[in-house]
Amino acid sequence: MNEALAIHGGAGTIPAAVLNSSAADAYHAGLRAALAAGWAVLAKGGPALDAVTQAVMALEDNPLFNSARGAVFSSAGTLEMDAAIMEGQTRQAGAVAGICGPKNPILAARAVMEHSGTVLMAGQGAMDFCRAQNLKFMPQSYFSTQRRLDALNLELARRAAGAPDTRSDADRHGTVGAVARDAEQNLAAGTSTGGMTAKRPGRVGDTPVIGAGTFADNATCAVSTTGTGEVFIRYTAAAEIAARVRYAGQTLETAASGVIAELLTHGGDGGLIAIGPAGAPVLPFNSNGMYRGFCAGDGVFHTAIHREAFRS
Repeated sequence: MNEALAIHGGAGTIPAAVLNSSAADAYHAGLRAALAAGWAVLAKGGPALDAVTQAVMALEDNPLFNSARGAVFSSAGTLEMDAAIMEGQTRQAGAVAGICGPKNPILAARAVMEHSGTVLMAGQGAMDFCRAQNLKFMPQSYFSTQRRLDALNLELARRAAGAPDTRSDADRHGTVGAVARDAEQNLAAGTSTGGMTAKRPGRVGDTPVIGAGTFADNATCAVSTTGTGEVFIRYTAAAEIAARVRYAGQTLETAASGVIAELLTHGGDGGLIAIGPAGAPVLPFNSNGMYRGFCAGDGVFHTAIHREAFRS
């Protein structure tokens, strides 16, 4: 089988020293559920775009991850979610920014791609469009979790006291994403996030920026990133990987690992998942960890959190 799938639940991992076994098991289970959702599409000969959609939806529905249900709060106590999706055959793409209401922001991004005639929609206009597309909406209480509220309150108190920022990756940010290759060798990528804890209201990160946080091109690769969004935007992280594959003749692993290493020198901590027209997915990161998993032609699910060996 040529099909392959990779997912990430964000570089905002709980530190290994304080992640107990039951919590780790829960994260692994969430990752495996997302892999199962996406792989069910590919195993039946379905398109990469559908596989990515299903995998991201499974992560959005899981409050352990920072997207949709379980998204982090802005400094104003609002929930502002971003998402993007792209397919590699025609480079069609859709994205939404600063929304709260659609149960699955990745479906909002896909609706933009397929029905709006635009690529990126934001704010009230995006919300009105989603309602017109009959997407399922949920109240804010559905997305809100006590864990994210606690993280917001701690960060606001720290800022008020003028204390140094010693937060872990888990308390600062997180994202979810998926990349896939189907039987026809078409590629797709999807990414969804709640952003950064206590972010400035209206702040938009790299997730919905095509070429920065999300990208797909059949000739080179599909990429979904997670990390310090501003840096990933400035250095067009996802498109840079594709450029190195296309123009420098680098392997996907060399290109992806090189970009992630260079981003760290500019203050960009995080990671990404990428997949090419052939071969296994690559999942490099420069942070303490990245919730991640992949499945290749053998149909076996592999998941990991920090730098330990994959669970299979």
